Amino acid sequence: MSRRLAALVAAALATACVPASARRIHPPQVPNERIAEAIQSHIDAESQAGGGYFHVPYQGKTLDLKLVRVHTEYLADLGDGTQFACVDLVGLDGPVYDVDFFLKGLPGPATVTETTVHKIDGKPLYAWEQAKNGTWRRVKVENAPDRLLGVIRGEDEFEFTYKASIPPLTSPARLWLPLAQSDAYQTVQVLSVHAPGSRRELREQKHGNEVLFVDLVPEDGGSTIEVDYHVRRREKSPYPDPGERPADDLAPETLVPSTDAMREIAQHVVEGKPTDLMRARAIFDHVIEQVRYAKYGSGWGRGDAVYACDKKSGNCTDFHAYFIALARSVGIPARFAIGASIPSERNDGGIDGYHCWAEFFADGKWWPVDVSEADKNVRLATYYFGHHPANRIELSRGRDLVVDPGPQSGPINFLAYPVLEVDGQPVKVKTEFSFHRGALQARRSGD
Repeated sequence: MSRRLAALVAAALATACVPASARRIHPPQVPNERIAEAIQSHIDAESQAGGGYFHVPYQGKTLDLKLVRVHTEYLADLGDGTQFACVDLVGLDGPVYDVDFFLKGLPGPATVTETTVHKIDGKPLYAWEQAKNGTWRRVKVENAPDRLLGVIRGEDEFEFTYKASIPPLTSPARLWLPLAQSDAYQTVQVLSVHAPGSRRELREQKHGNEVLFVDLVPEDGGSTIEVDYHVRRREKSPYPDPGERPADDLAPETLVPSTDAMREIAQHVVEGKPTDLMRARAIFDHVIEQVRYAKYGSGWGRGDAVYACDKKSGNCTDFHAYFIALARSVGIPARFAIGASIPSERNDGGIDGYHCWAEFFADGKWWPVDVSEADKNVRLATYYFGHHPANRIELSRGRDLVVDPGPQSGPINFLAYPVLEVDGQPVKVKTEFSFHRGALQARRSGD
């Protein structure tokens, strides 16, 4: 499966953003590495000429921007001599802009033919829709169906590949990686596991997570770990779960603390709200109003409730840490889960990293919420208060995970990307997610 997916990735990624004039996708001719190099060089050259800033015209003004990252998962050769790139740039005015580029001339000297602001702080300004003849057109967000905005209702089915690239090693190392499991909302079949070293499965007791533990030696440096899944998942709405103990989800965690300041904020937010459901909605709305979706700078991405409260920005982990901390502060049990959001507008390709979400307990039920996705698209805010779409895979749940053997650094904050320790020190692991829907599943997701 993984070889077939790899062959399709570059072409499939084109569906993320493609000009209306694009024809059917052809086999890629220009490697993604060359596209990344070309767009990086373009931004560097323009920034040097622009006094250190990359200038983008937008709504009658010029944005002064600096490069944050190139979205390598969306780089694509569209065929007919056209390539696509997508990057994040941060503005002097504060927001993070997701900018789409179309290029020609590669693999020789590249010319950028179109530059368009696609998202601001994660909020899309337009979506892309594919016609039956294979061409693509922009669709205004307000006119776009849910499937173009990240939501598949009912059921979804797909193959999911988790790939981790081990860096060069100079001494023995240990690695912990999540293993997805079946539950009432997802049925998971492990198709294959390829890993170097000596491996075994561990059970994390508090939340019931399964963890792949790998002992590595220097000779394993540069190799990859790959886990391939077949997943069928149902859309989640409020549900009773008599086997759970909601009170267990009132306890604080390292980065989701119970503090006087958090209680004061929460009590102010829920003032005048007589039920837990109304209080939870008030907290949900407060987080959306107060926190900006921005993966920029330092401190974000740790699921740090205090960071989100103080800095008023962060990614999905920070949004949901803040929501959970506030909910617990007024006696509402809440809990965390993490995995990946599977693109709804296309049927193959790369995935832009992990995604996380939360649940809270009220009226005898667990209520699914996704605050950061609601923040990106206000039209779907009501949906995301009480639903998780079907196009997801859950890899693990909970915070401060304890396994034996565990990392020398202590409990695992949350587990989506691998935790690698070399000589007891954490080392970053390049991690890539990709997916593929079969023809039948693709038709179902388009219904």
